[in-house]
Amino acid sequence: MRKLAPGRLVIASHNKGKLVEIAALLAPYGIEPVSAGDLDVPEPEETGTSFAANAELKARFSADLTGLPALADDSGLCVDALDGDPGIFSARWAGESKDFGKAMELVEKAIGQKPADAGRDAHFVCALSLCWPDGHIVTVEGRVDGHLCWPPRGSNGFGYDAMFVPWHHELSFGEMDADKKHEMSHRADAFRKLVAAVF
Repeated sequence: MRKLAPGRLVIASHNKGKLVEIAALLAPYGIEPVSAGDLDVPEPEETGTSFAANAELKARFSADLTGLPALADDSGLCVDALDGDPGIFSARWAGESKDFGKAMELVEKAIGQKPADAGRDAHFVCALSLCWPDGHIVTVEGRVDGHLCWPPRGSNGFGYDAMFVPWHHELSFGEMDADKKHEMSHRADAFRKLVAAVF
């Protein structure tokens, strides 16, 4: 398996929350993360039908345009009662304004239209793709299971964190401090697999 050398790595995301989390995860490895936005790399249209496909699409796009290795994340919330939605469309549920308060309301409303026994089980998925400029690519996937709370709790994290409570915990991701979330999150799970593969 090819190893990633220390140096600059493009983070193929314009999501500030993801950038902060990924930079923190990369900190011990001598990697200098730089965001795609800082390099004026636009966000490509996400046309994939899976988290992995979208992560690979974004990583290839940034690696091609910058000539640097690029790491892309595609992640989302999958609700059992909604047949896995919002899934790969998690960000789109937040609209162009990226209003995740509104997105969480849409999820809660959709659950409310289901039979009571449909439950509130959900999981987060994170696909990470690392692409080198020559096209070599490594993709891994992480997951964390839990259930949804309402109303949302906490102002830490981002996205749907405030309505997601991982199994065997009482705090939502929105209430946990970053270090605690990093111990168990879908992104951390995927990152551990990536580290095993390329560091």
